Amino acid sequence: MRRYWRIFKEFFRTCLLEELEYRSEFIGNLFSSLFGIIVSILMVQIFFYQTDELGGWAYADVLILLGIFNTLQGLVDFALRPNMPRLLLHIRMGTLDYVLTKPVDSMFFVSLRHLVFWRLIDVLLGIGLLVYGLVQKHFLPSLLDVGFFFVSIFAALLIIYSLWMLLMTTAFWVIRMDDLSFLFNSFFETTRFPITMYKGWLRMALTYVLPAAFLTFTPASSLIGKWDGGTTVASLIVAIIFFWLARRFWKFALANYTSASS
Repeated sequence: MRRYWRIFKEFFRTCLLEELEYRSEFIGNLFSSLFGIIVSILMVQIFFYQTDELGGWAYADVLILLGIFNTLQGLVDFALRPNMPRLLLHIRMGTLDYVLTKPVDSMFFVSLRHLVFWRLIDVLLGIGLLVYGLVQKHFLPSLLDVGFFFVSIFAALLIIYSLWMLLMTTAFWVIRMDDLSFLFNSFFETTRFPITMYKGWLRMALTYVLPAAFLTFTPASSLIGKWDGGTTVASLIVAIIFFWLARRFWKFALANYTSASS
């Protein structure tokens, strides 16, 4: 584990140095992120012009959930999204061979080699919106609430990573991945709002088929004192299962991989 932490720190340092070469882009990216989160807040306000609750959640609660969504989205765009198109290029050009010969786990390498630091702005803005929502709600989470929140966030990140890796791995067979990216983005967008606002089969699918409920709804519920120990444990179990599936699928893909350079 220490070895992989040192490798990640080297990835971090290298990518940071590369991005600092284009400092002028930071201001533009900052305004882009600010505009995005302002539009999201305005969208929520439009809903609340017509109602006092959204899926049983008050305005401040939805702001907290939106802050968690923005934080997770920032982390995905920081560490995962930059690497997916590169995996497809590796497979097409045969350069995945060089990855496989390195003395490091290939799944780790292709997942985290490239980082986009300006996306951390979205993480900071998400945390700020989360805190603002708590202030609007006049609620101070207890230590137990915070503990369940961090467990739920860890499970959410592991689920997102596993789903993303499952999609990335299909690059061994799928030539075009734009449609798969759209599919993941569409799924992730459903977590922008409380899962309770969805009705019927869609709510069942997002809860029991696709684990959307565990991504933002469970962490937000934990932070505002509506946590359920059983749900938190279930989110961890689901996260471990999806990670195991992603790992097994990656191993299967490598076993059937034929180098483009051979």
